[in-house]
Amino acid sequence: MTVKTRFAPSPTGMLHIGGARTALFSWLYARHFGGEFVLRIEDTDKERSTDEATQVILDGMKWLGLDWDGEPVFQGARQDKHIAAVNKLLDEGKAYKCYCSKEKLDNIREKQRIEGKKAMYDGTCRNLTEEQDSPFVVRFKSPEDGETWVKDLVLGDVCFPNEEIDDLIIMRTDGTPTYNLAVVVDDADMGITHVVRGSDHLNNTPRQIQLYHALGLDVPKFAHIPLIHGADGAKMSKRHGSVAITEYREKGYLPHAVNNYLARLGWSHGDDEVFSQAQLIEYFDLAHVGASPSRFDQDKLDWLNTHWIKASKPADLVDEVAYFMQDIDTSHGPALVDVIPALQERSKNLIELAGAARMFYVAPTEYQEKAVKKNFKEGTWALLDKFIAKAESEAWSGEAAHQWIADICEAEGVNMGKLAQPIRVLIAGVPVSPPIDITLELLGKDETLSRIQKGITALKS
Repeated sequence: MTVKTRFAPSPTGMLHIGGARTALFSWLYARHFGGEFVLRIEDTDKERSTDEATQVILDGMKWLGLDWDGEPVFQGARQDKHIAAVNKLLDEGKAYKCYCSKEKLDNIREKQRIEGKKAMYDGTCRNLTEEQDSPFVVRFKSPEDGETWVKDLVLGDVCFPNEEIDDLIIMRTDGTPTYNLAVVVDDADMGITHVVRGSDHLNNTPRQIQLYHALGLDVPKFAHIPLIHGADGAKMSKRHGSVAITEYREKGYLPHAVNNYLARLGWSHGDDEVFSQAQLIEYFDLAHVGASPSRFDQDKLDWLNTHWIKASKPADLVDEVAYFMQDIDTSHGPALVDVIPALQERSKNLIELAGAARMFYVAPTEYQEKAVKKNFKEGTWALLDKFIAKAESEAWSGEAAHQWIADICEAEGVNMGKLAQPIRVLIAGVPVSPPIDITLELLGKDETLSRIQKGITALKS
């Protein structure tokens, strides 16, 4: 059997951290077994579904690197198949038309609550033999006795007494099928073998299993992933910080760092914390997903992000760093792939890295006042003049420039900082940069001397 999974978000809002983890687990399971992974946009709620939300989902999936097989499937375009399934159930006496008004349903539920019973549809229209000339919904005839078992790959076997499952609405009064009917038809029609989704869908599952049986369809295997909680144990929400995947990109996280963290949020492989994408695919199995909610740990995510920034190949970081430098022209200056290695070790996130890289493409227009007072003394100008003379008369390289600074300072009986720090301030505007030899190598002779001379003029004036 070829494993085939799917991620089926509704385009009614952002792709949140919980949905992203569900997508990742579903993707990893398919890739682990060499199977297929399908993206299905469940846009049947026309009032709340938006093109913008659909694009956010697509962008978030692409950013995380969770590639899907084939084109995205839009559930709304499959409505004819859903309606055909409803008609089949009606024709076979497995569904019926319900004419109960909203007021009548409210009265039924209120009476049940007063009597201490579970509020659910009481089957008023279940055995009607004549049709009425009034609006109706279509309800599925749920079995009235026995049990429906969900044999879950994560939560284990879960039993639902059928007497507690009322007759589900499978078509609204406007003729549109509902979620539970549509998802069963689509999963069966698309050959989905494993449904991986959040545990908040568990109560839908016995209803869907009943529909599979009634329609004569094979029931897929289910895996319900426990929810993500905040550090305080409450369900993850905006008050716990970023919850939309797009926010993590805007805050400077690497997509693989997010994937690595999300994979460990409920799944384990021994005590290992750091996984490459290839390792995640190799090791992942639903059998090692925990049955309890996971707690979101911001510090661990930050640690992983720092780790992967340091461990990544510079070429793999170029696009992500460039994303935060779109407002400047990086075509004039050193290649970004050459700048990144000088900054990886000291950057906690991509915003920091991009911010530190800007100095290689934008000359300073002002100079930190505190750094100027500390590093520019009466003898500083003479040291700078000697450095400029050396640079103008000898072959340039970062290593050579570093040696000139050392030689000049030794000859003048001062430490290297007396010249290296003023140079840093003149070329960067602040007294911080990568090692001076690397910085000057990347800037090059012409740009270095231009910045030094402009800075001297500005400070002396």
